[in-house]
Amino acid sequence: MTPSLLVTGGAGFVGSRVVAAAHRRGWRVVVLDSLRPDVHARQAAPAIPEGVEFVRGDVTDPDAVAAAVAGVDVVCHQAAKVGLGVDFGDAPDYVGSNELGTAVLLSAMSAAGISRLVLASSMVVYGEGAYSDARGPIAAPPRSVDDLRAGVFEPRSPRTGAPLQPGLVDEDAPLDPRNVYAVSKAAQELHARAWARETGGRVAALRYHNVYGPGMPQATPYAGVAALFRSALQAGEAPRVFEDGGQRRDFVHVDDVAQANLLALEWTAQQPAGSSRAFNVGSGDVHTIGEMASILSRALGGPHPVITGEYRLGDVRHITASSARLRDELGWRPRISFEDGMREFARAPMRAPAGGG
Repeated sequence: MTPSLLVTGGAGFVGSRVVAAAHRRGWRVVVLDSLRPDVHARQAAPAIPEGVEFVRGDVTDPDAVAAAVAGVDVVCHQAAKVGLGVDFGDAPDYVGSNELGTAVLLSAMSAAGISRLVLASSMVVYGEGAYSDARGPIAAPPRSVDDLRAGVFEPRSPRTGAPLQPGLVDEDAPLDPRNVYAVSKAAQELHARAWARETGGRVAALRYHNVYGPGMPQATPYAGVAALFRSALQAGEAPRVFEDGGQRRDFVHVDDVAQANLLALEWTAQQPAGSSRAFNVGSGDVHTIGEMASILSRALGGPHPVITGEYRLGDVRHITASSARLRDELGWRPRISFEDGMREFARAPMRAPAGGG
């Protein structure tokens, strides 16, 4: 019997790649997407593969969600408001879209007898990444406004006052969300974990690191930094790099993320009732924001990046992944290198601007 999959947010950047990959694999796929105007261009229907069922509706709407889950075996929950946001006025939308939307979905899944969920989570649940000082591992405190204003961007050790040394964060690190978006993603995981315990469900929470690739959104403050730099270069402008450009990140190609989702879907079928497990999804290849801006500029022959020294209080300095659990337990391996992926992304099509035609 052909397995049946619902992908919420399946018209979005990551969701659409999951949909395409699952459809190629032979799944029956249903997409639920609201086509939010702050994410999508104005259009009558999203570009989805022929044979994929599309339900237009918001994940916070119980009727739309009930219709979408009818007859499916497993859910891949990609729908969310993403990014750091513009200001704290975005807080109600983050909480509503991400937390309430997840609760509505889990309720509908329970009513429909669906017991398997893959949840798109994020590295932001960790706050800062893994650090150590001369005395060993230590949790990084929030950076002070005085340091940031003075151009001192490295987190300091509360024990020695010296800059901390960054490392790779693993899934056993405590959650320490430091902005509204991060809080909402941590809450999604906690709601899913509670659902699994109470209903006998099975959850894989995929903590995405910096996802990039063809089809990224453009011209929106909620896009990832790679999309912002690419949009600037496309307009003939220099990428504006905050702080000193030394922020360490793990950039992972969207097609590798889609493959991680398919493996996680299969993993949920093999787990005992009540299971919930988090997996980092990162390449394991550390690069800085400044490096990423430079490779995009070179690939497009555009202006050199400008290091601005600007900062945002909700940003973290270094966050890079250990994806050993995903590799060891699910057999996942990233296929696209940073250099090849960024050169491809530099000239790949992006989504039409949000709200545009």
